[in-house]
Parts: sequence; C-alpha cells; structure tokens
Amino acid sequence: MAKWQERTALMLGEDGLEKLRQSHVLVVGLGGVGAYAAEQLCRAGVGKMTIVDGDVVEQTNRNRQLPALQSLEGKPKAEVLGERFLDINPELELRIVNEYLKDERMVELLNEAPYDYVVDAIDTLAPKVFLIYHSIKANLPIVSSMGAGGKFDPSQVQQADISKSYNCKLARMIRKRLHKLGIHKGVKVIFSPEQVDPERVRIEEGQNKKSAVGTISYMPPFFGCFCASAVIRDLLDN
Repeated sequence: MAKWQERTALMLGEDGLEKLRQSHVLVVGLGGVGAYAAEQLCRAGVGKMTIVDGDVVEQTNRNRQLPALQSLEGKPKAEVLGERFLDINPELELRIVNEYLKDERMVELLNEAPYDYVVDAIDTLAPKVFLIYHSIKANLPIVSSMGAGGKFDPSQVQQADISKSYNCKLARMIRKRLHKLGIHKGVKVIFSPEQVDPERVRIEEGQNKKSAVGTISYMPPFFGCFCASAVIRDLLDN
C-alpha cells in the first residue's frame, strides 16, 4: 500500500482498498460534474479508469469546472485531467478517450472493456439516454447525474432511482425517452428537487435559440461527489 493511501485504508480497510484497486470505472463527460466525480474516484484508489470527453477548456468553464484555468484554455479536458490524475496516482491504469461519443461508437466503447461501473455526466440529452440505455442492456451498473444548472441549495441534492426523481427538467425528459425504450426504473440518479428560479435562465435570441442556465461554483462538484460516493459504496458492497 502506498503511503498516500494510508488514510483511505484506515477508512475502508486494506480489503476495501484492494477492491477499488481492482475496479475499472468508465466516466463519460468531464465537465462540472464528471471531472469532480472522476477525481474523487482516483483519489479513493480506483485502479483503472477510462475517461471520455471531446471538449476543450473554455473561459466560461472557470466558475465551476475542475480543469478550467486561464493557462489551460483551449486544451482538451480529458488530457488535462488525465495528466492530473496520474500525478495523484502514478499507478493508475488510465485510458483517455478524447472524443464525443455517438451511437455505434458509444456501444463499441462499452464493449471494449469489462467495466465495473459507469458514471454518466453527459450534458446532452440524446447521448445521455443512449449511454444509460446501453449500459443497462449490457448489465453495467450506472449512476447518472441529472441537472445541476440553476440549483443553489446543496442540502437538496440526493440519490434516488430515476422513477423517484422530481422537479428536474432533465430527469423528466430522460424518463420520457427511457419509457419509450421500455425502461421505467432501475437507473440510479443524482438530482436536486430544488425549483429553478426563472431569473437564473437566459434565453438567447436568434435563429438557433439556446438557453444559458446559471451555475454556482459548488453545485456541480457536489453532484460529482455524490456520483463518486454511489460508485465507491456499490463497489465495496459487491
């Protein structure tokens, strides 16, 4: 056991630490939620990780995202975080996938390794549903983060089956799509039932209207830590 893991061993025992060391976790989406989830898994001692994101660090990420520094703008998030994680745990078996996953490519990735857990931190609806659906089809345990945008109160963040989630627009849209695919429950999600103040949402004008949802520094990390906690506790229980 490495010296840097002594405090974790006191918490989990050496058998627990070894369980994590032998586990392989796939984290898809390395934004405000996913990057923090991945780092907590790395620091806890998960021995194998595959991290996926095709995005680069942008200036607007700096209020909430782990890799977002002025000096790193324009660099791929997955590569920035991969370097960081290997600096935390040089023995980590890490695969970096610097791309956006769509359809067949996502299925390929799920089939490429015997993952013990999947973390869904994608912020786009269609690929998010696709990942959840194919993880379930492959009998892979998955935890999915719902919307952290517009939320302000960390005491309301909770873990539940998606069928029990409420007051979350993203969760509602995902439930609707999963119902069409025959899935009504059995998806572990992290969500907040806090009502979003309309003043925290800005509608952009123009042909392709998009909404910009306000975010506060601590909420995405909170969601990410809940995701990591769900993974670690399940891995240890199994």
